[in-house]
Amino acid sequence: MFKTFRGPALLMIMVAFLSTGCGYNSLQNQEEEVFKAWGNIEASLQRRADLIPNLVETVKGYAAHEQETLQAVIEARAKATSVQLSPKDLGDAGAMQKLLQAQGQLSSALSRLMVVVERYPDLKANQNFIDLQNQLEGTENRINVARQRYNEVVQQFNSMVRRFPYSLTNSLLLHLERKEYFKAESGAGKAPEVKF
Repeated sequence: MFKTFRGPALLMIMVAFLSTGCGYNSLQNQEEEVFKAWGNIEASLQRRADLIPNLVETVKGYAAHEQETLQAVIEARAKATSVQLSPKDLGDAGAMQKLLQAQGQLSSALSRLMVVVERYPDLKANQNFIDLQNQLEGTENRINVARQRYNEVVQQFNSMVRRFPYSLTNSLLLHLERKEYFKAESGAGKAPEVKF
């Protein structure tokens, strides 16, 4: 009786023991954390994209002859919303770079729009514009927090994939790829130039 129990049951016990101590589930849970954090970034980026048409329309009413700046914002928004990353693309440095460039161009266009707004005191006093500007500022803060959170979980995931015994489990069973960080826009270290 002991011999019949020993074969398949012992193998099952060993597999259960090894799978709980090897990080199989932990690696998958950590990757899900990365996907969740990425989803939060996408939601914040979408919120910003949704606010921009209202902002442009409000500014257009006051600053119609600033068509070039308004058009640049519209085009940058269209490009930023066209660049999408799926969770499987989070390990692709080229895809991440495309997204970062598109978002950087949108941020730059929005910055130029805010400089234009400074020339229109009536617009700056418009309650609808003030509300939109506050919502956009809050959204930019959410994007920053979501980026930081994403980078934290990516760091944890990337470290886990490289650390023993998780690295062994990953190379033998899961084959999960490291994820790319959401990096600062190019030129972010340089202070913006302000002219009066």
